[in-house]
Amino acid sequence: MGIYLVSVGASEWFGPAAEDGMGEVAAALDAELVRRGAAPYASVPEEPEEFVRGAGQSFEEKLIPAMDGFTALCRRHLTPAEFEMFGGWSVLVPLSLPDTVELPVPSSYEDRTVIAGAPQVLALAQRLATAIELPAEVPATSDNLDLTLWLAEGSARELARLRPGPWTEDLDAAFYVALFLRAAEHSLRRGCPLTFC
Repeated sequence: MGIYLVSVGASEWFGPAAEDGMGEVAAALDAELVRRGAAPYASVPEEPEEFVRGAGQSFEEKLIPAMDGFTALCRRHLTPAEFEMFGGWSVLVPLSLPDTVELPVPSSYEDRTVIAGAPQVLALAQRLATAIELPAEVPATSDNLDLTLWLAEGSARELARLRPGPWTEDLDAAFYVALFLRAAEHSLRRGCPLTFC
């Protein structure tokens, strides 16, 4: 099975938890946003009914590689607070949040849900991508395990042979930098949440 990072459409975001929906998370986030004086997050697009490879309308990646090198990379380039913001969330939303929002609602893997803002995660991902000189050839969309297959099927290794650089020192770490970069870009481009499942 494994852990996946996927985009969430309106029917799931606002749907009841009994039907694998995230309505309780959505309601709790809206309440917290209003408490902070912000508008609720009400404009969530629906996932497309028909999949078109490369269209960038949905996001799905599988977290297969070990994360040790990625964690070490983050610790070298991010402060502890930035590292928590960057990698400590369970739901990513296309809202600017100065810090993470912890909700007393269970997520897929914990008894709470931690929300992060895509603009903040994107800025940190861009910093890491610059630090390791992540190449432009990394897949731009992640709508059907594009990054996962790029790493698993050898395209990343072939590119590393042709274009060596800091990113080739740990391809698993480069995968996770690309994963968080593309996830934040997708959330902002589509205006949708992403979550681990």
